[in-house]
Amino acid sequence: MEKNELYPVFLKVASLRVLIVGGGNVGLEKLTFLLKSSPSARVTMVSMDYIPEVIALAEGYEVELIRSPYNKSYLKDKQIAIATTDDLEVNLQVHKDCKDANILVNLADNPKYCDFYMGGIVTKGNVKIAISTNGKSPTAAKRLRQFFEEILPENMNELVENLNTYRKTIKGDFEDKVTKLNELTKEMIKMKKD
Repeated sequence: MEKNELYPVFLKVASLRVLIVGGGNVGLEKLTFLLKSSPSARVTMVSMDYIPEVIALAEGYEVELIRSPYNKSYLKDKQIAIATTDDLEVNLQVHKDCKDANILVNLADNPKYCDFYMGGIVTKGNVKIAISTNGKSPTAAKRLRQFFEEILPENMNELVENLNTYRKTIKGDFEDKVTKLNELTKEMIKMKKD
């Protein structure tokens, strides 16, 4: 049985520089996904043409739109690149250039050429849950995201803020704090089962 060996991380995208190659529907999808999760992300897009939705979305954020064919000079100072064109040759060139420059790269809809996937994300204030299907089914990730959005209580962020405040008042060493917080939060699991 195949295993999902991906290691989930939460990147502070606002402190990284992202390049999206392509300005069509897939580029829009990736830009939307990125900005929904990280509104302060600094994104450069390069494409000969942009659909109107990309232009409209970019206006409200720190997104630079460059009208040009792709070339590797656009990777300068970037840490992440996402290739979304409908030209496989261009996407593969982006992949090659990123590998040569040690830049994380994602070729949309081509898991074989991805260092990372943009999975489903559920956000309730400070709580964020990432969902991966190992690149096998974005639709399943979407449905799982919808499921978790419905079952997580609306006051989840308030609960986390209160736990953070309480954590700061606990006396003792690290183990004591963990024990007290584990005791307090185990009730969260019981409430959901009832």
